[in-house]
Amino acid sequence: MVDNEEVVEPVRPETVDNLAVLRNVEMELTVELGRAKMPVKALLNLTSGDVIELDRAANAPVDVLVNGTLVAHGEVVVVDDEFGVRIVEVVNSEEVDSLRAGR
Repeated sequence: MVDNEEVVEPVRPETVDNLAVLRNVEMELTVELGRAKMPVKALLNLTSGDVIELDRAANAPVDVLVNGTLVAHGEVVVVDDEFGVRIVEVVNSEEVDSLRAGR
């Protein structure tokens, strides 16, 4: 070891609030209304005013995903002329695991 090198002690998990380190990390939040599959030909023929039918009923909850992982279900609301989502259920880890297994 060179004399002028600084010795860095490892950080012990018990000395750091692990979640506090992540509090300011930005993550992508996505709200999914539904999905549709269509051939490229149909996609290329879409014009203004066309309606794409999604695989979800109008009264069904939307999915809330963080970085592509389902974390909650919610309902679409309007707040000051902008869309928002009211969380109605936070999913448990078993539901997330079962959805991943089904992919």
